[in-house]
Amino acid sequence: MERLLEGKVVIVTGGGRGIGRDTSRVLARHGAKVVVVYAAGKERAEETVAEIEAEGGTATALPADVRDAQSVQSLIDKTVAAYGRVDGIVNNAIAGLQDGRFEEVTDADYLNSFQYGCQAVVNTVRSVRPVMAAQGGGRIVNIVTELWNMAPAGWSVYLAGKGAMVGLSRSLAVELGPENITVNMVAPGWMATDKVDTSSEGSQNFAKSLPLKRHGSGEEIGKACVFFLSDLSSYVTGVYMPVTGGRVTQMGA
Repeated sequence: MERLLEGKVVIVTGGGRGIGRDTSRVLARHGAKVVVVYAAGKERAEETVAEIEAEGGTATALPADVRDAQSVQSLIDKTVAAYGRVDGIVNNAIAGLQDGRFEEVTDADYLNSFQYGCQAVVNTVRSVRPVMAAQGGGRIVNIVTELWNMAPAGWSVYLAGKGAMVGLSRSLAVELGPENITVNMVAPGWMATDKVDTSSEGSQNFAKSLPLKRHGSGEEIGKACVFFLSDLSSYVTGVYMPVTGGRVTQMGA
């Protein structure tokens, strides 16, 4: 297998579980030195690092609350101290309530969604931009959602944060382009991660409804991230890429 990220240093927020965990492992297989970022799940992050190392890769687990600017700055400083550079960041971390009827959710739920969807990206980009600019460029990949296209009822909290992430990503792509810093988005569908029971009737029916007739995996999100983090996408920025098995095609993309 061609290693498309050989020698690159990539930070993955929320890298110890779900899509973040699978993405971290895929990046490492492509030669990246991966910083697996966690807030509360230290044990899971260290397990991810151990899995990467067992496969011959290089990784380390570092703590950070992506909603807090000082915490993120410390993360960037520690990464540079350990590896000398930062070539890419995958903004994936999320926590808290995501779905619920409008009359049931609270202001705190919307604020939390905004902090993960928007403020976390602001914090990471502010902290890493000087490092990337001094290196001659870098790659930002923001994990958004297919629901941005579909906008179902009951998901206004989730979309308040992810919608902010989409708009922020598109504007930053233009603003940071002159510094050779690209900003792109990966929009997962309902992927089969450790949080999904793919044996349930509802899950199986969903998979059958897709053009590709199966669930996607977290690793397939990782592969999309590899593209945006590698030289294959050197002339690509501001892109929203649905990775959905065909459920989201051209609508609003």
